[in-house]
Amino acid sequence: MAARTAQEPAALRSPARIPLRPAAETDSPEGVKAGRIPLFSPTPDVPQGYPPKAFAGEVVPFGVVSFREGHDRIGVHVRLTDPSGGESLHRLTARQDGTDRWVADIALDVEGPWRYRFEGFADDFATWAHAASVKAEAGVDIAVMSALGATLLTSAAAEKDRPAAERTRLRAAAKRLKGADAGELTAVSTDPGLAAVFADRPMASLGSVTDWLELTVERARAGVGSWYEFFPRSEGAVRRKDGTVKSGTFRSAIKRLPGVAGMGFDVLYLVPVHPIGETNRKGRNNTLVTEPGDPGSPYAIGSAAGGHDALHPELGDEKDFAALLRAARKHGLEVALDLALQASPDHPWVVEHPEWFTTLPDGTIAYAENPPKKYQDIYPLNFDNDPEGIYAEMLRVVMHWVGLGVRIFRVDNPHTKPLQFWEWLIARVNAVSPGVVFLAEAFTRPAVMRALAAVGFQQSYSYFTWRNTKAELEEFLTSVSQETSDYMRPNLFVNTHDILTEYLQYGGRAAYRIRACIAATAAPTWGVYAGYELIENVARPGSEENIDNEKYEFKFRDWDGAEQRGESLAPLLRRLNAIRAQHPALGQLRNISFHWSDDDAVLVYSKHLDAAFTGTGRADTLIVVANLDPHSVRETTVHLDTRIWGVQPGEGFEVEDLLTGAVWSWNDHNYVRLDAFAEPVHILRVKERS
Repeated sequence: MAARTAQEPAALRSPARIPLRPAAETDSPEGVKAGRIPLFSPTPDVPQGYPPKAFAGEVVPFGVVSFREGHDRIGVHVRLTDPSGGESLHRLTARQDGTDRWVADIALDVEGPWRYRFEGFADDFATWAHAASVKAEAGVDIAVMSALGATLLTSAAAEKDRPAAERTRLRAAAKRLKGADAGELTAVSTDPGLAAVFADRPMASLGSVTDWLELTVERARAGVGSWYEFFPRSEGAVRRKDGTVKSGTFRSAIKRLPGVAGMGFDVLYLVPVHPIGETNRKGRNNTLVTEPGDPGSPYAIGSAAGGHDALHPELGDEKDFAALLRAARKHGLEVALDLALQASPDHPWVVEHPEWFTTLPDGTIAYAENPPKKYQDIYPLNFDNDPEGIYAEMLRVVMHWVGLGVRIFRVDNPHTKPLQFWEWLIARVNAVSPGVVFLAEAFTRPAVMRALAAVGFQQSYSYFTWRNTKAELEEFLTSVSQETSDYMRPNLFVNTHDILTEYLQYGGRAAYRIRACIAATAAPTWGVYAGYELIENVARPGSEENIDNEKYEFKFRDWDGAEQRGESLAPLLRRLNAIRAQHPALGQLRNISFHWSDDDAVLVYSKHLDAAFTGTGRADTLIVVANLDPHSVRETTVHLDTRIWGVQPGEGFEVEDLLTGAVWSWNDHNYVRLDAFAEPVHILRVKERS
């Protein structure tokens, strides 16, 4: 369902699936691209030419530009072929905005490769009905239009694929037109029942078709989910008397699963769990000086204990890892594993395949850099040295973890590897194991991020983390819900182990609440890094990351105590994920609409899903009103385009705040007061009118 601004009011209704009929014929002369009924700019579409993507249950907006000369009416269908070969035909509706664009929202629920094409045709009944009603009103050509209508209806009644009751109705209408006066001609030509008959089975001529186009429907988790990131080594870690720390293990980490699942998260993301190198190991807060017992960065992968296909001995072995996976599944959690394709100086690859790295003139291997950051504990791979060998090894590594039960990979810095490698790898993994999901952690230029999504990544980190003002958020959310939604799915992480924005550093508890509410409601996939619920917001000086960063040390947290003292945001995260589970509108990306407020610090948007798509028989509409200033109380008027959910301007309706339970009577203009320190955000359910 295409995202809309409030200037584009009416939510499009799902077209009924209509009976299959033969495809329209096209009669373009040789060398002519335009059909007799032109069909241009079909969507969904990916600019780079790759197949667009959807996830099972996603409402996909299909559209095409179509028109013909003169005043005769046309119609447009989209013909879909599902992965089993079954076909369905759907009628499109013309947008009334002068663009000649025809659209239809269709929910796709079967995973696999789909095909679709658009079919345009001259709509003979609509052409006659329009001309007849106009001429009847003017009192001209009554006999001619009546005769033409009778002939058309009689011809339609003779079509044997029409139901008997329908054919009887058409014959009766044709009979009414014999010798009809202006009033009778008007009655027949404007009869909504007849229009409905021809909407399902139009009288079509002068047809044209597009080429068949492809679309990939992936499993629902590729597009919808709540992620929770944590470091297994910190869960169950014990501080010894000498100040060193005994690492937590996969089995001790299992004890944290009820807390994560209890907050409603469904993806547990683990940072790398492989052996960590000793050479150039980083100490606390990324220093070059280590103290005894410093665990090092899990991204410095590889030691004498093994490489990317091995587990850190302190975490456990494959049996312990399997136990964590089993326990996670019992709690309704999928485990996502970090895929960081790089090596510590101690990685077995360095000895076995030195050609996979970049050798400097002095004979040393170049370590990783992202100026001004330096990663002396990491060697990046050089994919231009023995690409065949590197490609094969990376595929082997991924399939090793897939074989152990991992179905989701968060990929570290994919933009530092060749694009063609990712296209190759993801295609081969998904060919063998459909449903494996790859999340691109690529905070880089827009073209690169979009290209990674186009070639196969099912999800992408995004700029959401740094979009804080009303204008920034509206622009960002419009882009991801409209411009790139055919292939790029944003995962709205509010923070990561590497990212603590100024907004969170200085915004206090209110900032954490505001960002969580927006991330959880603005897109189908969102995530937090462990400690978010404890409002860990002290930054390392000169850096946009937490002080005492868990990337370089163990972290000890009192989860239960913080919640008992009322200091934890766990109840809010629990409520947000419960709201997401209860409201299918939040499981869609493209259905966001922006509204207005008189205050530049108050963001207003809605998420609407028509009754045809909710599975409940009732429409689902939520309105989010957020005070983006975490330091103040804001009072303003919000202005809503209520036509989006079928309420006419000026009409009243009731809303319920899903965070507080308060109920208000609203219309299209409403006063709000949002206290950053008490209630910075409203998440309002539009209650159905009796």
